[in-house]
Amino acid sequence: METELRAGLSAAAIVAIVCNSVVAVLILILFVILYKACKIPSSPERAQVLAETQEPQRTEQKYLLTAA
Repeated sequence: METELRAGLSAAAIVAIVCNSVVAVLILILFVILYKACKIPSSPERAQVLAETQEPQRTEQKYLLTAA
């Protein structure tokens, strides 16, 4: 039965399928790493600065909404 299946595919085609599968797995791992890296801030100091700059904007928006 294996000889029937292998008769349709050459050795080069099998090597190409295996290589493409390996590349697909590596790309999937790359996307997972990028996804996790984007969720983590680059430095804690920068994250604190960003959090401090966002708080006054929120209070201004609350003030503007309550004043209207």
